[in-house]
Amino acid sequence: MAEPTGGAGPTGVDERRLRKVARVVLLDPQDRILLLHGFEPDDPSSTWWFTPGGGLEGEESREQAALRELAEETGITDVRLGPLLWRRICSFPFAGRRWDQDEWYYLCRIQQTTAARAGGGLTELERRSVAGLRWWTVDELAAATEPVYPTRLAELLRTLLVEGPPGAPVILETERV
Repeated sequence: MAEPTGGAGPTGVDERRLRKVARVVLLDPQDRILLLHGFEPDDPSSTWWFTPGGGLEGEESREQAALRELAEETGITDVRLGPLLWRRICSFPFAGRRWDQDEWYYLCRIQQTTAARAGGGLTELERRSVAGLRWWTVDELAAATEPVYPTRLAELLRTLLVEGPPGAPVILETERV
């Protein structure tokens, strides 16, 4: 799939300078999703939940980055990546700067619920901004009081569980926080 091109669009995000990111929608046998609990390093009261993943390093592919990030952030390594589900462009402030990203979300299912842990391969910034992780049901996600990213994750997960993976990646609405 082609990378975005062009200058700043209607959201003010310069698509030529987007950070390439791969994320994992990790589901256990009970159809629960694993999310990390993040917070602003300078303001621990500002919290949210998000899927494992991060930026590409060197010449690695999005798939390689997704698996590497999953292992670093959760310790989970015995997995096979599934299809690309969703894509989104987002822009948000974090740790004193603005992050403009092109995120690709891959499905990944595990055969048994793994006692995932945060911390093993986290970067210095992640160690200062990740409080832990947990498995969520779709109903728990829908009732969440803290922000969850992408913002429509409960709805997207419900559709995925009912209809299965889409035939082609779904392009999500651009999010600018």
